[in-house]
Amino acid sequence: MSLSPFRKIALCISVAGVCSILSLSAYSQVNGSRNQLPEIGVVASDAITIDKEKVIGDAIMKQLRGQAPLVHDPVLQEYIQDIGNRLVVHADNTKFPFTFFMINNPVLNAFAFYGGHIGVHTGLIAQAQTESELASVLAHEVAHVTQRHLARRMQSQQRSAPLQIASMIGSLLVAMADPRAGMAAVSASLAGSQQSNINFTRNNEQEADNIGINILYRAGFDPRGAPAFFGRLAEQMSGRSTQLAFLQTHPLPQDRVAETITRARAYGDVNLPASLQFHLARARIQARYMSTPERNLGLFKGQMNQFQGVTQTAAQYGYALTLFELEQYEEAQRVMESLISKDPENMFYLDLKTDVFLEQQQYSAAINLLKPLWQHKPQNKVLALNLANSYLKSGDFENAIDILRDLILVDNENLISYQLLNEAYERSQQKKEAHKSQAEIYALISAYPLAIDELQFAYNYAKDDNLEKQRIMGRISQLRAAQANAQRLSL
Repeated sequence: MSLSPFRKIALCISVAGVCSILSLSAYSQVNGSRNQLPEIGVVASDAITIDKEKVIGDAIMKQLRGQAPLVHDPVLQEYIQDIGNRLVVHADNTKFPFTFFMINNPVLNAFAFYGGHIGVHTGLIAQAQTESELASVLAHEVAHVTQRHLARRMQSQQRSAPLQIASMIGSLLVAMADPRAGMAAVSASLAGSQQSNINFTRNNEQEADNIGINILYRAGFDPRGAPAFFGRLAEQMSGRSTQLAFLQTHPLPQDRVAETITRARAYGDVNLPASLQFHLARARIQARYMSTPERNLGLFKGQMNQFQGVTQTAAQYGYALTLFELEQYEEAQRVMESLISKDPENMFYLDLKTDVFLEQQQYSAAINLLKPLWQHKPQNKVLALNLANSYLKSGDFENAIDILRDLILVDNENLISYQLLNEAYERSQQKKEAHKSQAEIYALISAYPLAIDELQFAYNYAKDDNLEKQRIMGRISQLRAAQANAQRLSL
């Protein structure tokens, strides 16, 4: 299942290389001991508070939900969040939960911003060759957050001029659509000495590289994933830049390769088997986001004949996905039966098999497939969302609503949950609840006036239920406060 609501503007972060909102840069000689890493971020006593950083991060995330092409795919979301969680567990100085999400953009890139939000482009996963390469990029961005580089940068700019949060958010959104114009706007909105900014980001990038590789190793990944990734990036950027390395906000990748190779060698070799989940994620991205079904069909057929092991299995999965996209459901089901018989609890397989059942209107088959597994793992989002959707398609709105309400209790920012819940309420003619759920969808994308309007409609449907009216008015007050906070950020 893959839903993508509210793609108003096709905005993407597209900077040539891996980046955070701080520009990439920097490197230094490895000191020979993997325990002697610079930690300039955590000693910043004058950085903005954790609470303020979270408020700013949440505001930016809401902007992205409403305007950027986020990938609303529970299977891919679960995969990237799982990789991120494995890294965060082994990171020091974590101050808040991390959120990892994906943006549909073929450019090889990732970025971090305030409050532990880390975005990954589909292009990065598609072009990475191993799971350790992907994890090395995420570890780098985790290090930016845990070392509070972004908070320090903001604090340093506040000394020069009042911080314009709205200007910065707007610039970041512009950067997603046009990296050259956008990054120029970011530079303009963050006042200060250009040379000191470059030096500042270089120190941060050196620290993020070093600490990121340490996190990567401690989490059980191969530290050689970092130099392997930067080496491929260097090949892609060969001949594209005429600037000297010390004047670039992104360092020349060739320079970083040498530094990361030296750092990774200090940890020794970590030989890992190929990750099936990683290759399935790559196949899913290729099938659904990177090309046309007609071209993908030939691509996956070739890979099935060429590869062996997990890469061949992933090619079979990609082939089944492509057949599904071409509406060849019976053939897709035949391929999936072979895969799922060997790995019956694989979420990638279960998701696609459910989609096939639903397109064939075999609602009971979908429910019977998912329900026993969901009862064992009721908080698994892939199982819960697919089962709720199956109930919804079958017309069993009560069960769909029960599952979705429980899911929202543990994740109240899941847009797909609210979208399905809203559909269930509308189709079951529960007008008040439909307006309330629509209000939450608007709130998640910072459309506070629209959210308040929906709640006022819900209030009218409450009739003589005074307790419910009080709840609705209380939520309206919360949204007005959130709107006021967002407006204060723009001052």
